[in-house]
Amino acid sequence: MIEVNRTGEVWVFAEQQRGKLNEVSIELLGRARMLAEKLAVKVAAVLPGHQVSILAEELAAYGADKIYLVDNPLLAEYQTNSYARVLCELITRYKPQIVLYGATPLGRDLAPRIASAMKAGLTADCTDLQIEDFVDPSSKKTHHNLLQQIRPAFGGNIIATIVNYDRWPQMATVREGVMPMPERDGQLEAEVVTETVGITPDELPLKILDRHHAQKRVNLKASRIIVAGGAGLGSRDNFKLVWDLANALGGAPAGSRAAVDLGFIDHDYQIGQTGTTVRPALYIAVGVSGAIQHTAGMSESARIVAINNDPDATIFQIAHYGITGDLNDIVPKLIKAIRTKC
Repeated sequence: MIEVNRTGEVWVFAEQQRGKLNEVSIELLGRARMLAEKLAVKVAAVLPGHQVSILAEELAAYGADKIYLVDNPLLAEYQTNSYARVLCELITRYKPQIVLYGATPLGRDLAPRIASAMKAGLTADCTDLQIEDFVDPSSKKTHHNLLQQIRPAFGGNIIATIVNYDRWPQMATVREGVMPMPERDGQLEAEVVTETVGITPDELPLKILDRHHAQKRVNLKASRIIVAGGAGLGSRDNFKLVWDLANALGGAPAGSRAAVDLGFIDHDYQIGQTGTTVRPALYIAVGVSGAIQHTAGMSESARIVAINNDPDATIFQIAHYGITGDLNDIVPKLIKAIRTKC
């Protein structure tokens, strides 16, 4: 555990694989900038890898004031031991007050190892981060400018706010897509601090012989129009209505967790707490009940249209426009109207 350092920087772990930044790291730089401005400190990105110095320019363009670059051939492929060693040594050396990671498979593996080694707290799968004061209910002491780590809990039935006032750095993993992507500014520059962390081949327990990477079949985060189906469609055959409506609009099909669990659509297309978080210009929910596990992933869409035969469905509470009725009657009519431009 390092001592509380209220002048420490806000750090983002710059996740990259084979020289390509993960988008969630860029999203986190945008939120880190907001947090750092409130704390009056700098934003820094930690960039371990091999031959990745070219990414420093990209990190600067998205708001990093400083980049800690650790370049080592033994960091070419991610392994928990080596990357945790890098982060722990740099945290001990520079004492940041906040460290953020993407809640990706890599981030979910790395962050707990670092939290354990540093004897610090860690909140997983956050959907929001804020800086606020905290009053300890037992001692009544006020702790100023703490990181409020906000995430769904108890299966998404409540939203919990978690604070860590005595064991630093304050650390959190953040779900992909929940933070707006910051604007890129190619005129911005950052200080690059080149660091060396002693790593030997004997410290790496695995030897990677080959690697296969399967690309996702759809990029829901980039879709401006999404048509999502839920369990209310009743069958995989009926789910074809979602595909047809999405095709007519030039959008992407998607599904709720219930639809995925029922086999109506594959997991790559899932939206919600355990799927992808999206914020399209238009989101059409067909036969979706509106459980918080789903709405957590789409509630910030610019326009939400809900189609459901239950007038009391929860989805209507967040929809801008609602259509109550039989989706098997409504959706074909919508498709026909769109295609004929009636």
